[in-house]
Amino acid sequence: MKSRTNGKNISEVEVLNISQHGFWLLLNGQEHFLAFENFPWFKDASISSVLNVKLLKPTHLYWPDLDVDLELESIVSPEKYPLIYKPKT
Repeated sequence: MKSRTNGKNISEVEVLNISQHGFWLLLNGQEHFLAFENFPWFKDASISSVLNVKLLKPTHLYWPDLDVDLELESIVSPEKYPLIYKPKT
């Protein structure tokens, strides 16, 4: 007897946990931590806005509620992408 092939993974990207320091993202079977220090757009966002993430391309993430686009490389190596963004005061 042959097993059927698994169906398409419908959860290509998922927020696993949110803490006071950042959040964990599961993408393509790998966990990534996005520290609020490196990704300040998420710090004061609602939980539902952080959870609402779309994978537009294999390495392109988009949070429509926050209008935030990130490439996977900027998550893996944030030191290569210094912030220019300044929050409103």
